Amino acid sequence: MIRFDDLALFVRSAALGSFSNAAREVDLLPAQVSAAIKRLERELNIRLFARSTRSLRLTAEGEAYLPYAVDALKALREGRESLRQDSAGLFGMLHIAAPSDLGRNVLLPWINAFHHDHPGLNLRLYFSDQITDVFKDPVDVAFRYGVFDDASYVALPLSTGNHRVLVASPGYLRQWGRPGDVSDLARHNCLTFVLRGKVYNKWLLFREGEQQVAPVSGSVVSDDAEVIRRLAIDGEGIAYKSWLDVGQDVLKGHLDVLLPEYQGESLPLSLVCPHRRQLSPAVQQLYLRIKTECLSLQQVYQNRYGRQAE
Repeated sequence: MIRFDDLALFVRSAALGSFSNAAREVDLLPAQVSAAIKRLERELNIRLFARSTRSLRLTAEGEAYLPYAVDALKALREGRESLRQDSAGLFGMLHIAAPSDLGRNVLLPWINAFHHDHPGLNLRLYFSDQITDVFKDPVDVAFRYGVFDDASYVALPLSTGNHRVLVASPGYLRQWGRPGDVSDLARHNCLTFVLRGKVYNKWLLFREGEQQVAPVSGSVVSDDAEVIRRLAIDGEGIAYKSWLDVGQDVLKGHLDVLLPEYQGESLPLSLVCPHRRQLSPAVQQLYLRIKTECLSLQQVYQNRYGRQAE
């Protein structure tokens, strides 16, 4: 009989490329993971992995079996969680991934309030600026910025009109002055983001349908979007951030929006999952809660700057 845990360890070992990494994830010894894989291989009468002292790779049979194992685990988990739904509320485990800054400073209070309303839920939160693979990584849903053309994803829109804005702290503006035009950005310390080796130092701004590209530079480059936001709040320079990331900081007076007559780069936010069958009651209610909060923050932008952000 195939064990549920053995199947799960097979899927994670394949995703992580190592028994040691899979063992570390669930607090087991590598030898225990190896034993689980051997049990599964005996049940199936095939070799799932080609092993050597330096590498671990799936065999042809393992490659063929992997998608069935992934689907079986998802079906079992969804069945188990559906049995735990009752009139008292939502139950089960929900794995959520989000970008670093958005997750820690915007989504976390909203998710925490949602959790208080549904204490039967257990949450696992993964906040990082590395893009989550919802097919391979152990997540149910992921919050993502950008437009998705991949039809294999299910993307539920949260903020279709969100965009980037230029922001700086009042302290920075007192010391260095407020830019009067896009060309002035070249004379300011601009805080830039780097992802996968690419530095985002050409900022796109739009006015009356015309695009301007602002080449910028500054004293700090970071691969963590939260670092950029915090440095901007501390008066270290100008940042080009998602309105959703900094809207609350603007409301609190920590940051000012610069050149509001210009529209920043479009940056829609969606809730992404690999299959519609993963839209459990918990996911659907979380989606509605977060969408309501996003719409409220969008309305703040419209009220202040007179441009629709929906």
